[in-house]
Amino acid sequence: MINLIFMKKRLLIIGMALMTGFSFAQQREIRRAERALNSQKYSEVLSNLKDAEGSIASADKELQAKFYALRGEALTATAGSNYEKAKEAANAFIKAFELNPALKNAHQDALFNLRTIFINSAVSDQNANRYTAAAEKLITSYKISEDPSDLYFAASNYVNAQEYSKALEYYQKVLDLGYTGQTTEYVATHKETGEVHPFDNENIRNIAVRTGEYIKPEVRVTESRRGEILRNMTLIYIQQGENEKAIELMKAARAENPNDVYLMRAEADMSYNMGDMKRYNELMSRIIETDPDNPELYFNLGVGTAELGENEKAEKYYEKALELKPDYESALINLAVLKLSKEGPIVEEMNSLGTSRADNQRYEELKKIREDLYRETLPYLEKAYNLNQNNIQILRTLMNIYSQLGEDAKFQEMKAKVDALESGN
Repeated sequence: MINLIFMKKRLLIIGMALMTGFSFAQQREIRRAERALNSQKYSEVLSNLKDAEGSIASADKELQAKFYALRGEALTATAGSNYEKAKEAANAFIKAFELNPALKNAHQDALFNLRTIFINSAVSDQNANRYTAAAEKLITSYKISEDPSDLYFAASNYVNAQEYSKALEYYQKVLDLGYTGQTTEYVATHKETGEVHPFDNENIRNIAVRTGEYIKPEVRVTESRRGEILRNMTLIYIQQGENEKAIELMKAARAENPNDVYLMRAEADMSYNMGDMKRYNELMSRIIETDPDNPELYFNLGVGTAELGENEKAEKYYEKALELKPDYESALINLAVLKLSKEGPIVEEMNSLGTSRADNQRYEELKKIREDLYRETLPYLEKAYNLNQNNIQILRTLMNIYSQLGEDAKFQEMKAKVDALESGN
């Protein structure tokens, strides 16, 4: 019995000595990796860490955290634009910070560089319509940056990829994080050009003003993205046929911020998509009161009132949009369409007339009314044509009107353009 106990103690001592030996070996390799990192010998860092990797799981948390942080640094420094290598670096940092959160402050430069790699790669994917890949890279970026804007842009990319369930998931996450997207900008006006320029911080802005090159230093707060997020979420719910969820989400948001213009816009969009044009127009009228010089609002209200059959009111809204923005192509076209919609009853009455003297006289009267309607509409269509000479619908409409008015030269000109567009020349 005594000999057995002695043997157990001996084995325990040998085991402890072996673990101590491993620990010293790990520490030695990690110290070498630290020295190599300080000398920017990144391949040497990775080589030393590889030697310690086999037994790192048996090390204490502090040593493990240091191991993974060094690995993250070396991989980041050698990643370049290699996303897979950058992702490997991110995973190393994530593991390091899980083991020792206090390490994060010491690696901010590497994390900044790593996030830059992810964002640049995501932008490239987004520009190439690889929206899912872009979203995944932005989510990885968030894991090291903890900046909710990464998740916001990830959700936007999922929308573009038509992966609506994932878009909802990440939109909800940014709302839960209290994200609004609002930022404070320090701006000043260039004295010669009159252009307003943002600066990285208040101090740089103040220095620029002191040089005399800039004037009117101001603090500007960017628009909140909360309304846009809620609008997108409600539109996704509607697209998925979950109208009740959309209504409940908007109801809660509006109760929280009843005067938030962006939320009003979100509810207006929701009402429009649900076909509730009465509520849509009510909201748009309130929104216009907050921004009376915005042509887009009058255009949207014109669309809404026209769908309710209030054409005269819609014309006024389109005219107001054009007063604020004379080259508003969509407003020009929609106003022309509304005016031409009056032609239907005229043509219907003309076709119903007989051949009596009274009928012939009425026919000529109606013909004159229709020609006057064409001439009233022409300036809007011609201006729209000058803004976009490849809109085949405008060309066809102009061609038909010129034909009815007997303007043969203009008719032939429009016909030639229509034929060229249809033939692909």
